[in-house]
Amino acid sequence: MSALQAIVLGIVQGLTEFLPISSTGHLRIVPAFCGWDDPGSAFTAVCQLGTMAAVLLYFRQELWRITRATLRSLPGRRWHDPDVDARLGWYIVLGTIPIGLLGVAFSHQIESSARSLYVIGIALILFSFVMLRAEAVGRERALLAGRAGAPPGEEVGSRALPSINPRDGVFIGVAQALALVPGVSRSGATISAGLFRGFERTDAARYSFLLSVPAVVLSGLFELRKIGDGDGAAAAPTAIATLLAFVVGYASIALLLRFLTRHSIGVFCGYRIALGVLVLGLAGAGVIS
Repeated sequence: MSALQAIVLGIVQGLTEFLPISSTGHLRIVPAFCGWDDPGSAFTAVCQLGTMAAVLLYFRQELWRITRATLRSLPGRRWHDPDVDARLGWYIVLGTIPIGLLGVAFSHQIESSARSLYVIGIALILFSFVMLRAEAVGRERALLAGRAGAPPGEEVGSRALPSINPRDGVFIGVAQALALVPGVSRSGATISAGLFRGFERTDAARYSFLLSVPAVVLSGLFELRKIGDGDGAAAAPTAIATLLAFVVGYASIALLLRFLTRHSIGVFCGYRIALGVLVLGLAGAGVIS
């Protein structure tokens, strides 16, 4: 991999990790469009450590509170701890279990057949309709809450993050596991799951970012051993891409949270569907592979 490829892919990772358009899918599609080799699942996982570092920095105070509160609650293992930070910690652990189990069970498929452009194109298109439905359900819940006398708000959804419960943790965790398929989008899946559970859009996004920390860090560290195939040949480009992913990703978090206060994740669906159709068409014609 050249330095130019590393720069392009690092920027792509930083821009797409937090948008519901699938960073993993884009790290496969962009090289295909440019005529480059597939960087592979190991590169993708390690590059994601850059955007995860951005999450750790951006949410450092919140993550520190959650970690401390969760450790304090360990003796009693109190899933219903009155401290919302402790509950969030437990539910992040709970929500990480599905992607951990499925990631290990289907590791071979994730690294091979799941990276097919046909799989990515179909996932981009089909999951767009799930996202659109999540927005519709969120609006319906918000309307019902308003009719019941809840204070009106600008966002879809009526629940705030402090109301999270074990069912939410499991449901959103299972949704995160769907993102093992490139093209689904981890943020798209988890934010949609949050909307299905009635959360406000920015709270769903906030929990999505927090939930991603254990899964992405563990995956990236696990795949780190494969970079360079033992000789360190790909180490420098991967480091460049990871650094750029961190810088661009940090800016993307703030932009997305601000955007979601007034805009639907449905606005990304048109792009997803158009890209999916383009990928399937070009792959079917043999133009890209």
